Amino acid sequence: MADQGLYQTQTQKLAIGPQMQQSLQILQAPTLELRQIIQQEIEINPVLELESPDVSLDDAVPDDPDNREERDELDIISQMDDEWREYWAQSRMQSSSRTSEDQERWQFLMDSISAPTTLQEHLISQLRTAETQQPEVVKLTEFLIGSLDDRGFLTTPIEDLSLQHGIPLDGLQKAKDLLTTFDPVGIGADDLRECLLIQLDRLGKRQSLAYRLVDIHLDDLANKRYPILARKMSVPIEQISRASDFISTLDPRPASRFTASANNYVTPDIIIERQGGEWVPVMNNDDLPHLRLSNAYKDMISQPGSSTEVRNYIRDKLRSGKFLIRSIHQRQQTIFKIAVQILSHQQEFLKKGTGFLRPLNMAQVADEVGVHETTVSRAISGKYMATPHGVFELKFFFRHGVKTDSGEDLSNTSVKNAIADLIKNEPKSKPLSDDKLAKILDGQGIKVARRTVAKYREALNILPSHLRKSFS
Repeated sequence: MADQGLYQTQTQKLAIGPQMQQSLQILQAPTLELRQIIQQEIEINPVLELESPDVSLDDAVPDDPDNREERDELDIISQMDDEWREYWAQSRMQSSSRTSEDQERWQFLMDSISAPTTLQEHLISQLRTAETQQPEVVKLTEFLIGSLDDRGFLTTPIEDLSLQHGIPLDGLQKAKDLLTTFDPVGIGADDLRECLLIQLDRLGKRQSLAYRLVDIHLDDLANKRYPILARKMSVPIEQISRASDFISTLDPRPASRFTASANNYVTPDIIIERQGGEWVPVMNNDDLPHLRLSNAYKDMISQPGSSTEVRNYIRDKLRSGKFLIRSIHQRQQTIFKIAVQILSHQQEFLKKGTGFLRPLNMAQVADEVGVHETTVSRAISGKYMATPHGVFELKFFFRHGVKTDSGEDLSNTSVKNAIADLIKNEPKSKPLSDDKLAKILDGQGIKVARRTVAKYREALNILPSHLRKSFS
């Protein structure tokens, strides 16, 4: 049996202290989350306060030769406090340089933001004005509304709901019949087939070829087996194609406009503006609280009557507050420096749009900014930039790419746009296969493999060639 006992071993491992963890959290936090962090720190640290114009940062504190250590530390704190104030002053100057038209446009955008109506709220409002006077049907309809998925479908058949919850089936059927009369059309269906049939019925197409195709041959229709359908339905293939085109105008996900992403809004951390004929990044600090250290608490350290315990407590809080302010300052500076490097690489994007993005990786920017690659990754997480072509997450500008025959670098976004343009202009009766697309791109000097073309096509939500074929 092996000897048992206590042994000492020496190992090395990296331990991240609380302050470093806080610094990393501040760097990675989006603006909204950072505001919450700052608010929490204000609540637990009495020396932190929001900058107020009626409070002077330059109030002198009498020197005390017996408290030289405290005075040295206060000098450092005051210097950092002044730097922080100067940083905000510069930010305000940049903000004030915007034209009144820009500011009016920004204010109009902010005032136009409204809370989105949820699908449930939209349906309940219709239920309240429905003609039915039966309280039980109203109650069961509310139950079904709560059972809808993100598409607006009842994924559990009412027969199963009846068994699971002990609810009379005829009552659930009446509730479902009522629900399917609501807007958006197709809501409350069990599946895609029923959803499309409800929409066709509402359009007066119950006796149409389109209705019969959805009702009986939806699988063949989805896979564009038009010749087979033409034989089964005993109609010309052109009629099948026209019916399919009409069906494609229906909404397969009636609840999609009520999803959370339909009305998302983000506040950009950086705004790209035209100044002196050049595009420059401007930090958007409007939504970030302006912090400072309280002069009252700094005065208390130098007062002769303050006890050692009080001085130690205040000194600890001052150090904590100083570190927080410095971390926020470093965060803003890091984001700004990254934005400057992004602009230096993406000038063509600013002039011409997303099709002219150049390949860029985080290692390049990290080397130019003078930080580690992981710092860049944290700094761009959840941060947004307002550009002449829209608001984009900073991650959007970091792209892999390919080299052309001429040695030019193209981002994968540019390659995707090239594929989309080729497919847009392809013969509808003879769409281009992935292999053919790869060969055409190769002829244009863009070397990509067929499987890469397929991956980019799928990322663009474009169907394969056999499903894009038109029989009209």
